[in-house]
Amino acid sequence: MEERIVRRLLGEKSVAIAGAGGLGSNCAALLARAGIGRLVIADFDVVSLSNLNRQFFFRDQVGMKKVEALKTNIFRIDPGVVVEAWETKLDPEKIASLFQDCDVVVEALDRADMKAMLIETAVKLWPGRPLVAASGLAGFGGNNRLRTRILGDLTLCGDGESEVSLEDPPLGPRVAAVAALQANRVLEVLLKVPATGRRRR
Repeated sequence: MEERIVRRLLGEKSVAIAGAGGLGSNCAALLARAGIGRLVIADFDVVSLSNLNRQFFFRDQVGMKKVEALKTNIFRIDPGVVVEAWETKLDPEKIASLFQDCDVVVEALDRADMKAMLIETAVKLWPGRPLVAASGLAGFGGNNRLRTRILGDLTLCGDGESEVSLEDPPLGPRVAAVAALQANRVLEVLLKVPATGRRRR
């Protein structure tokens, strides 16, 4: 599929991103570079110095709300991308309101309970709508363990095992790799390309 066609098709699409940390900020940047038309991003946190090892922010943005800093950075990539930045902690009601008209939902949250809440809420609200989540991204190395598992309308990206801890912290390369898997899967479902990477005829 020619790039001009890809960008035209993606320019008509909206993607919801729950979380603007390592997964969400990197996934959003990749989708913006690909030509997505609209991003709806929700997060309540602020940029800290410790975030800079894996998140798409810069030192002069420390202290800023993540959604506002990310909106600024996406604008620098492509000012044509519409970014709706919501500074809020998600709950079922807010998910229903903010993400209602998005074509795909990306789960990019840190806590396991929040991940479960987002997935359960989205599946209940919008059966049949693609949902791209992440599981297992701590540490470094293990490229061959990172994978994409497609379970109907739910996709899980990561190794499915490694949990973040003091001994196994989240680091830039692996977090960005999983975010790239998520962004790539979003393109597959929006462009109606099967997981083999070949275009449907």
